[in-house]
Amino acid sequence: MTVDYVSFKFNMISDFNKYDTTISYLYSLQHHGIKLGLANIIKLMNILGEPHNSFNSVHVAGTNGKGSTSAAIASILMKNGFKVGLFTSPHLVSFTERIQINNLRIDKSEVIRIASMIRDAIAGTDLNPTFFEFVTAMAFCYFAQNNVDWAVVETGMGGRLDATNVILPQASIITNISLDHCEFLGNDISDIAFEKAGIIKPGIPLITASRLPNVIKQLSDIANSRHSEIHIYNKEFRGSLLHMDNKQTAFNYDGFKNFSNLSISLPGKYQIYNACTAVRTCEILKARGFSISDESIRQGLQNVNLEGRLEWISQSPPVIVDGAHNPEAAFSLSETIGDLFPDKKIILIAGIMGDKDLKEILIPLINISESVIVTKPKHERAALPDRLEKIIRTLKNPPASIMKTDTVNEALELAKTHCVKDRIILVTGSFYTAGEVKEIFGCSAVLSDLREQIRNEEATK
Repeated sequence: MTVDYVSFKFNMISDFNKYDTTISYLYSLQHHGIKLGLANIIKLMNILGEPHNSFNSVHVAGTNGKGSTSAAIASILMKNGFKVGLFTSPHLVSFTERIQINNLRIDKSEVIRIASMIRDAIAGTDLNPTFFEFVTAMAFCYFAQNNVDWAVVETGMGGRLDATNVILPQASIITNISLDHCEFLGNDISDIAFEKAGIIKPGIPLITASRLPNVIKQLSDIANSRHSEIHIYNKEFRGSLLHMDNKQTAFNYDGFKNFSNLSISLPGKYQIYNACTAVRTCEILKARGFSISDESIRQGLQNVNLEGRLEWISQSPPVIVDGAHNPEAAFSLSETIGDLFPDKKIILIAGIMGDKDLKEILIPLINISESVIVTKPKHERAALPDRLEKIIRTLKNPPASIMKTDTVNEALELAKTHCVKDRIILVTGSFYTAGEVKEIFGCSAVLSDLREQIRNEEATK
C-alpha cells in the first residue's frame, strides 16, 4: 500500500485530536526501544510516497557539534533565499523544536495532522516503527508537503543504521568523533567511526572536523573506497580565532577562498570547527552548482539560532544552560566557561544520564566550580544524585560544597540561595536537565509530564 504524501486525505481519529494525546502516542513508541537498521524506515518511506526524495539535503553526523553545524548550514541557506527544513534531536523543552522550516517550529496542529496521517497509513501493516523512525518520517513528510528547497538532517545516533540514512544528500558531514552511545555503536573509536562513516554515499563529498589522526585515516579510506572527495579540517580548510565573548565567536576562515572576521552567534572556541565545517559545506554546494553568496555565508553565521548551547536564560540570577552530556563536550564547556568568566565563581547544577561516563563528564566541570549541586532530571535513565555525589568525593580536589536534591527545580532553588555577587549558575550534564530549567524559567512544555504519565500508565497494566 502506498499513499501520495502531498494529497493524502485523512480522517482525524477521535483520540488523536489533541497535541498532548499525539505526543503521548509518540512517546509510547519508545517501548519498541532503539532498533538500529534501515528496513523499517525504507518500508515507511515507500508507504508514504518517498517524501525524502523531494528535496535537496545535507546529512550531518558526529559525536559533538552536530546541532551547531546543522543550524549554521540551515541559516546560510536561508540567507540565500532558500526554503530550508531543519531536523535535529533531542529537543530541550518542546517536541516542536525537532522539526523546523526557516527557523519556525512545526505547529502543534501539524504534529497532530502528520502523526495521524502516518498512523493511518501503517494501520494494518506489520510495521512497528520506533519513536525515532516515526519522527523522522514526520519530518520528511512535513518538508515534502511544504516544498522545502533544502533539508539539513542531523542523525539521531551513529549513521550507518540511523533512520535518517535513507536520504541521498548533496554533502555528508561528520563533525567529530569521540566515545558516546558505546552500548549501541561500539566500545572503541574505530567502531564508532565506522558507524558514523555509514552516511558517506558514493560520489558525495564528505566534510569532516574530526581531529584524531586514526579517525581521519579511517574516514579517508572509507571515502576513497566510495569515490567520495573528503575535505578535512586543518588540511583543505581551517579557521583561526580572533576573539569571543558570551554571545559570539569571531574567526578568520581559509578554504576555497579566505573570509576575514566571520562571526558565529554562538560562544566557544570549539564553535570555530563547527562554523568552518558549515562554511566549507556551503563552498562545496556552490561548486556543485547551487547559488550561495559570500554575503549569505557571513550573515547566516551571524544569525544562527540554537538553544541549549551556552545559553543565557536568566540575568538575575545569572543562569547558563548547556546540554554537554559526554566527556569531550564537558571539557569544551569547562574550557569556554573558564575563558569567558575568569573572575566569576561557578555554582554547578549537574544532572546526567546514568549510562554515560559519569566520572569523565564530572572531572572538567568540577575543576571550574566553587560548589556543585547534583540532581536528577525527570527521566528513567537519569543517574541518582547519591551516585553522582559518591563519584565527586573520589575526585582530586573536590569542591568544598557538594549538595544534592531529588529534582531539578529544588536544585535551582538551592542554587539561587547561594548565588551572591560574582557567581554564575551553570546547568549541564544532559539536555533533559537543561530543558527542565528552561521550562522553569517560562518555556512551555508538556513532555516531562507526559513521560511521567506514560510510565505511570504502564506501571498499572
